[in-house]
Amino acid sequence: MSNTDAGPVQVRVVPHNPGWAAAFRTEARYIREVLGDNLVSLFHIGSTAVPHLSAKPIIDILAVVADIEKVDTCNTAFTALGYEAMGEFGIARRRYFRKGGQARSHQLHIFPYDSVFDITRHLAFRDYLRRHPDVRTTYGALKEELATRYPNDWESYCAGKEMFIKRTERAALQWYWGTYARRTE
Repeated sequence: MSNTDAGPVQVRVVPHNPGWAAAFRTEARYIREVLGDNLVSLFHIGSTAVPHLSAKPIIDILAVVADIEKVDTCNTAFTALGYEAMGEFGIARRRYFRKGGQARSHQLHIFPYDSVFDITRHLAFRDYLRRHPDVRTTYGALKEELATRYPNDWESYCAGKEMFIKRTERAALQWYWGTYARRTE
């Protein structure tokens, strides 16, 4: 189902909810059961994983697996949990699942362990926002403004964030690798 199958998706940005961490932990238990021994790591990513950041109330989850092809055999189990299997959905070697229909509650991004760049960029972006309150505040204000401007236009909302995300992702990756290098020297 695309965003337009049941009408426009409402863009709603709300203040950070500390309950999002618990919602991630609850969902993580189900995902661990489905992926079983194929699961390498599981992370809460996206804006709901960043304290003090306004966000769409959608829990983003990053799963790292040993064998991405095995994930395709889990589609029925994910469907039973309320997820819709979307395949790669624009990113090679990823499996994307979304839950909650038009009211979207969860997004699951699954990558094989050797998709180092895709995994790192998600974690670096999250951690950068956690540790840089000025950038986090700017991003939150941008999202709130775009949600007000485009309350029923998901594509315009996302397009409005794109330049900020790309610029911040570059800074986050530099910061992340610099921080990692200093920890391991």
